Amino acid sequence: MTASPSSLRVLIVGGYGIFGGRLAELLADEPRLTLIIAGRSLAKAEFFCASRPVRARLFPAEFDRDRPLEPQLQALKPDIVVDASGPFQGYGKQPYRLVEATIAHGADYFDFSDGAAFVRGIASLDAAARQRGVAILSGVSSFPVLTAAIVRHLAGAFSRIDIIRAGIAPSPHAVVGENVLKAIAGYAGQAVPARRQSQTLLVHPLTETRRFTIAPPGKLPLPNTLFSLVEVPDLLLLSDLWPSVRSVWVGAGPRPEILHRCLIGLSLLVRWKMLPSLAPLAGLFHRVNRILRWGAHRGGMIVEVEGAGHRGERLVRSWHLNAEGDDGPYIPAMAIEALIRQRLEGIRPEPGARPATGALALADYDHVFDGRPFAHGTREVTAEASLPLYPAILGSAYASLPPAIQALHRHETSHAVTGRASVERGKGLLSRLVGALVGFPQAGADIPVRVSFEIQNKREVWTRNFAGRRFRSVQTAGRDRNAGLVDERFGPFSFGLALLAEDGRLKLVVRNWRFLGLRLPRFLAPSGDSFESAEDGRFNFHVEIAHPLFGLIVRYKGWLVAEPRS
Repeated sequence: MTASPSSLRVLIVGGYGIFGGRLAELLADEPRLTLIIAGRSLAKAEFFCASRPVRARLFPAEFDRDRPLEPQLQALKPDIVVDASGPFQGYGKQPYRLVEATIAHGADYFDFSDGAAFVRGIASLDAAARQRGVAILSGVSSFPVLTAAIVRHLAGAFSRIDIIRAGIAPSPHAVVGENVLKAIAGYAGQAVPARRQSQTLLVHPLTETRRFTIAPPGKLPLPNTLFSLVEVPDLLLLSDLWPSVRSVWVGAGPRPEILHRCLIGLSLLVRWKMLPSLAPLAGLFHRVNRILRWGAHRGGMIVEVEGAGHRGERLVRSWHLNAEGDDGPYIPAMAIEALIRQRLEGIRPEPGARPATGALALADYDHVFDGRPFAHGTREVTAEASLPLYPAILGSAYASLPPAIQALHRHETSHAVTGRASVERGKGLLSRLVGALVGFPQAGADIPVRVSFEIQNKREVWTRNFAGRRFRSVQTAGRDRNAGLVDERFGPFSFGLALLAEDGRLKLVVRNWRFLGLRLPRFLAPSGDSFESAEDGRFNFHVEIAHPLFGLIVRYKGWLVAEPRS
């Protein structure tokens, strides 16, 4: 802990670019900061500074890393230098010129590097940084800072960590910087080192794939997403922190998936030596990325740890993050934001040069995440596998629901509930036809209801009886592309339902639907406001099923209590 400075001058090299610009926007509310927005183009820096209303002081500057650096730093007098330019894999024979000049100047240094060799090699400057009394941290971004913080958060339940898997799924509408795409095109399909089989082996980025469902407990999950291996510092650095780790796998899940698959195919051509490199195509990738975008404006991140618990049992835990809209793309810049805000409060990293894997704890992200549309939480994957259907899907969010809702869904054996309900039916010919085919009850008020649950191996058969009129559905845990959802089948139709625990209610949201196993267009899927709640300690239900073409099909609501046992 040092004295809190009254002000700080922060030089952001590449400050009008994607990452640098986002960092400047995150810090723009802090009047104690002077943010020097720098790059080769003074005009671009001036435009950036003039176009943003801020409380911090924005100062445009020309900064060329190919010219002598010490005079430029002396003129700008930064307390902190942030390298947000890159690509760090292409910094040539003297990759640490800017770092060395920053040490000589006496400023702290942070960068966004995703280059494994660059981040690991920063430790060669440790003695010089210690002697000068400055902190030099490389790789201050989601990978490896946030991933390492998450693994530390998950690690307490383990006696040994064997496997670490992680992935980031950017929103398809997020702008990706040209330098990021240059880096990806440069390493796609090439041989890079990673932790595998308890040793360092060569792997080929973008040619290894796996699927993840990012599903924070009780929140709307992201669609099951295809991820492909990327070159990030984590592939080696995480095993430096946890030597027992046999394998580290980190991937990215860009969407639309069809474009992702095209990139995977081209990367395989590089791996098979049919193409020397995808680097010449980086410009094309950038243009395509800016034009072809579709899908929900949502992104996310997952980290999964597998190993042995303290009793020697196999254990899997995971951490999930969803980010809505335009806020998700700011997450890579939030690690540097957090460090700079800590510096303003008198908290400064220890002197020395090192990868930034230990710079922040997961709790340090709370302030920078606060107020943003992020949902995150931990899943006890091994424990959830043994729970009944709804507690397993909801994870830790299940405990936040009222006791009456929990009681209905925690049974592991068959049971029944009874109550009363009112029913509305759609008036249109097609809606009446659909209602009749499914067996929905006729309209009426104060109708006696009995719902029986036949439960076996998490397969739940719900039989609803409204005054003698029965209809049934079968609910199971979603698999593969429906992982994280409840699959509910009515005859030939199946629906993927998300379970959302919000404001004391359990909402059921249709995410997809199928006919005889064939996926149907989502925009034609039935919808409606369906939820479970509790009033006066009693379970209440409200189910609405409507179709965009047919209108309302059925709406029924009422209450249920446990049927007395004979």
